[in-house]
Amino acid sequence: MDSSKIVAPKVSVIISTYNAEAWLQKVLYGYNCQIFRDFEVVIADDGSGPKTKALLQQLQQEVFYPIVHVWQEDEGFQKSRILNKAVLACNAPYIIMSDGDCIPRNDFVGVHHEHKKPGYFISGGYYMLTMGVSQEITQADIEAQRCFNVAWLRERGMPKSFKDRKLTSKGFASTLLNSVTPTNASWNGHNASGWKTDILKINGFDERMQYGGQDRELGERLFNLGLKSKQLRYTAVVIHLDHKRGYKTPESIAKNKAIRKETRNQKKVWTDFGISK
Repeated sequence: MDSSKIVAPKVSVIISTYNAEAWLQKVLYGYNCQIFRDFEVVIADDGSGPKTKALLQQLQQEVFYPIVHVWQEDEGFQKSRILNKAVLACNAPYIIMSDGDCIPRNDFVGVHHEHKKPGYFISGGYYMLTMGVSQEITQADIEAQRCFNVAWLRERGMPKSFKDRKLTSKGFASTLLNSVTPTNASWNGHNASGWKTDILKINGFDERMQYGGQDRELGERLFNLGLKSKQLRYTAVVIHLDHKRGYKTPESIAKNKAIRKETRNQKKVWTDFGISK
């Protein structure tokens, strides 16, 4: 095919992953249920073994959207570095970022696309599941959207919570909740979106940062660039599968806090440790 005639998708969805094929498979089935279909999925793979590559090759035969697999050697938790590589691999002007443990509701990509606006980035929400429910969800549950039904989740042991409103609120109710939530509309690694040009203007993620707030720091530099954020915590929704966090260390948290403090105090827009070295 003549590459000049290939039409770029309207949206690129970056999904980060590391050796978590069972969760990633559920997430990719979630994207196969999207009502809005003009998107690609870019897998930001921080050093997974061959099982992930095999899964992606299998799923590319099943799903309607193109999958771009961006991989790097396993050198510990280097999510910022692989996300920068994934940003460069995106073919669309608008980028959604999420994780390989977050199943999107069927309106997820459409909501981000509908609400995108120059000068803004979007901050979405998540609904955290227990490990038991995370394991129980099947492809059929995702395709029927049962796993976004509060009554179905309750039957499987999910406790009642105010956060249920993320799954039950529609229309005016979700708009109202978005406007009154005390949660900051920050850049969240599990659910945020923005323009590729804006991400490139700030040189992407700071690759010195490992686990703990590297997504927020990117958002803080977008704010310093002059952008505003849209709160869609109750409108752009993913369910978050449970998992262990062995890569979380006091050292990485402390280092990242120091970098974020410098970004805020100096109103930094650019990082010297990003996409362009």
